[in-house]
Amino acid sequence: MRVTGTGHASMRIDTAAGSILTDPWVNPAFFASWFPFPDNSQLDWESLGQVDYLYVSHLHRDHFDAENLKRYVSKKAAVLLPEYPTSELEDELRELGFRSFIKTKNEEVVELDGGLKIMIQALISPTDGPIGDSSLWVEHDGIRLLNQNDARPSDLSRFAELGHVHAHMLQFSGAIWYPMVYELPEAAKRAFGKQKRERQFDRTWRYIDDLKADHVFPIAGPPCFLDDSLYQFNDIFGDEGAIFPDQSVFVSEYAKVGGTNGVVLLPGSVSELNAEGGITTEHPVPVDEFFANKAAHLEEMRERKRPIIEAEKASWRHPEIDVLAEMKRRIEPLLEASIYMAKGVGGPVRFDLVGYDGESVESIVVDFPGKEVRAYADEKVRYRFKTERALIEHLLFIGEVDWVNSLFLSCRFSAARIGQYNEFVYAFFKCLSQERLQYAEGWYDEHERAVEAESIELGDWEVQRRCPHLKADLTRFGIVDGDQLTCQLHGWRFDLPSGRCLTSVGHKIRAARKDA
Repeated sequence: MRVTGTGHASMRIDTAAGSILTDPWVNPAFFASWFPFPDNSQLDWESLGQVDYLYVSHLHRDHFDAENLKRYVSKKAAVLLPEYPTSELEDELRELGFRSFIKTKNEEVVELDGGLKIMIQALISPTDGPIGDSSLWVEHDGIRLLNQNDARPSDLSRFAELGHVHAHMLQFSGAIWYPMVYELPEAAKRAFGKQKRERQFDRTWRYIDDLKADHVFPIAGPPCFLDDSLYQFNDIFGDEGAIFPDQSVFVSEYAKVGGTNGVVLLPGSVSELNAEGGITTEHPVPVDEFFANKAAHLEEMRERKRPIIEAEKASWRHPEIDVLAEMKRRIEPLLEASIYMAKGVGGPVRFDLVGYDGESVESIVVDFPGKEVRAYADEKVRYRFKTERALIEHLLFIGEVDWVNSLFLSCRFSAARIGQYNEFVYAFFKCLSQERLQYAEGWYDEHERAVEAESIELGDWEVQRRCPHLKADLTRFGIVDGDQLTCQLHGWRFDLPSGRCLTSVGHKIRAARKDA
């Protein structure tokens, strides 16, 4: 089995029974904020795109690059489609010209021509990607590969059941806007960033230890930020709170916990795997030398990509759009239909829109209890987002149904909140269509009504086995320190005496002292 690195979470997998191209992302994503690093735009995509199969893990735009898919990937390729609750991924791929689809069933092995076997695990909670994330398992001629990309399953047991894995590809770096965009003192942001960075690595070590693959490939990050206003997010300034460490940092941190089987793929790197666990890897340039010159590479990319960023910015303004009226038209019917998410948000959310002059501000409130969108009336709000009016205009102009995986991931905003993180705020703004909203409401309804009967013992406590957040197995991810439990899959914390979630609104845990 041959694996060619093609950047970020993308790779080409070649076997004697066929080839698979995964998540081919090249063009900037999220309002021209994210770029692949190392740069992969100069690869021979004409050749790379001539494959038998295409796998797009989910609709995040750093995985689903419509322009690259349309231009370079063979429309004869059969799409390996995850089993998602909505048809959006298939619909968008059909719009690009793809006609052959292999619709997989969740966690069921499919045997393709020539003895090539694949299995896709689909994650389908409202907080998984844009209503879905997935991982791809591949086997041919006794060699097994797991491309976990940036999916976060509660465990990897299903993959382990299928036999020893030779190559494990997984995320290790950040892919979020927290804590950088929050209006906090710099010292606090640095402390929160350091905590998040450590948690990212801890989660990665757990996944690696679960699967015990022969070789571990750090992928799916980090992006790089080339716009001048975002450039400080690149991990080149010695900031211990930077949440976007690169592959060279992964190798260094992995060594601290005894890891010696890490393999870095640059764009154009080629790894050959065999069934005995052997591997040979050739790189287009020496890996250590490349990352030693990271700052210079970023500077060169910044100048080369500047015209692309400026062209994108010029396309965002739509002054003909009445933002308040259009937000009312689109969002109020969704508020009316929302039960669980509206209750979960529990208060008004404010958008401060900075005008074209860079100074004037229009404030709009999405009032979840009142089920309306209106002008701000000088009341207290639970969440506040501040961004350029042009960005909201563009979202409304294109009919974007997912503001989380567009505006928020762009990091082109600042935020403030009162109280804890509220998952429902982001879940709602990911579901700005009736199809998504109805699915998410149904998921929360089922989740709310589910009775968690099984219990486990952690320290001095008997607690429910599954985390109330996304049902991670607390026998593996639960850590008790005094009267607090932390689920290390996503870092959520709970006060055990009261059962109260300390990380977000809702999500109470069932717990009791063993001696009570």
